[in-house]
Amino acid sequence: MVSFGDRARRWWGRGRPATRAEVSVAPVEDGELHARVAELLARELGTAEHGATTPAPVSPARIAAWMSENQFSYFVDNDGDLGGLWRGRLFYFFLFGEQAEILQVRGQWHRELAIERLEEVLDLCNEWNAERIWPKAYVRVRDNGRVHVVAEVATDLEHGATDAQLSQILFCGLSTGSMLFDALDERYPDPAGVAP
Repeated sequence: MVSFGDRARRWWGRGRPATRAEVSVAPVEDGELHARVAELLARELGTAEHGATTPAPVSPARIAAWMSENQFSYFVDNDGDLGGLWRGRLFYFFLFGEQAEILQVRGQWHRELAIERLEEVLDLCNEWNAERIWPKAYVRVRDNGRVHVVAEVATDLEHGATDAQLSQILFCGLSTGSMLFDALDERYPDPAGVAP
């Protein structure tokens, strides 16, 4: 499988590696660089087909366009997954299903907990899930025994979504995930953030 980085290097080098002389002698103007990045993203993510008033299939390109329109930073990782930062927290945007019709906004709390706190954090997640619709809160225990808390909002968009609907779903996933992470920050304050 060819990684996103390999594809980007081939695209920038037009299929051949650039020499040091070419890199240092041929500066790229901001406008040209922006156009190249936009072309690369369009090639990797597809083009955004806006569904202004009629539902249209959701694609990574539409999500990236929404991120740009709302002035959020985003990236495409080596696996081709679209991610971004929201209030300093990492979120990913996945499309699952046979027709890529299930949109999932998944965030991970920026800190990890000791395995000894697993029962209490499970109780916190269960309480959250019993009292709220979004996001689904759960934990993952990594191989190193550290506990990670995850927030997830998934929506079946088999019939597509308008731009307004897509925006509402994405804001819902990001803002409710942040609410869960705020509750975790309050419950488990960062010791380094407290004055000695």
